[in-house]
Amino acid sequence: MLSVKALARDERASLAEFLATLTPAEWDYPSLCEGWSVRDVVAHHLSYDELTVPAMLGRFARNLGRFDRANADGLAAMSGVGPEQLLELLDGHLTPSGLPTAFGSRIALLDCMVHQQDIRRPLGRPREIPAERLIPALNFARMAPPIGARGRIKGLRLVADDIDWAAGRGSEVTGTGEAILLAMAGRRDAASALSGPGVATLRERLG
Repeated sequence: MLSVKALARDERASLAEFLATLTPAEWDYPSLCEGWSVRDVVAHHLSYDELTVPAMLGRFARNLGRFDRANADGLAAMSGVGPEQLLELLDGHLTPSGLPTAFGSRIALLDCMVHQQDIRRPLGRPREIPAERLIPALNFARMAPPIGARGRIKGLRLVADDIDWAAGRGSEVTGTGEAILLAMAGRRDAASALSGPGVATLRERLG
């Protein structure tokens, strides 16, 4: 069985391979992250890799510990980095480093997987995520601080219909593991692919 760090590396390699196929117009296309283009999502994804611990602490201190503001700060620092440079950075950081290696590199795996789907869904470029990567990402997403899924999934039982995974208690929400993952991450777009008696509650929480 591969380690989570190895799974995260495989996920990053998959992202790099996909990004290499994009046209300039697709790099500028809106992602599922409100206000962010595809380029912005990739820049954000890489913005923590080269931070030293003091630099990371400084970023969060400047932004009062808020993930959204720290993310915006990191994106601003990458504002001048174009697609070719981003691909070079990604190729040089396939193995996670820095903050993404926290929680046994589960942050790296989850962040890359969610953001790859943030890019693929608007572009109409779906994929089948290997279950060996998707299952640990689903498990970690339930409790990962940046995702904030606890309130969204409280009182719900999530059941994937394409892989062997289920979690939680309460009204059932059923769908692909990928759609469940994105819904946990707050992506309203994914809710349309889910079904079950708990979907109305989940959609309300997604806004």
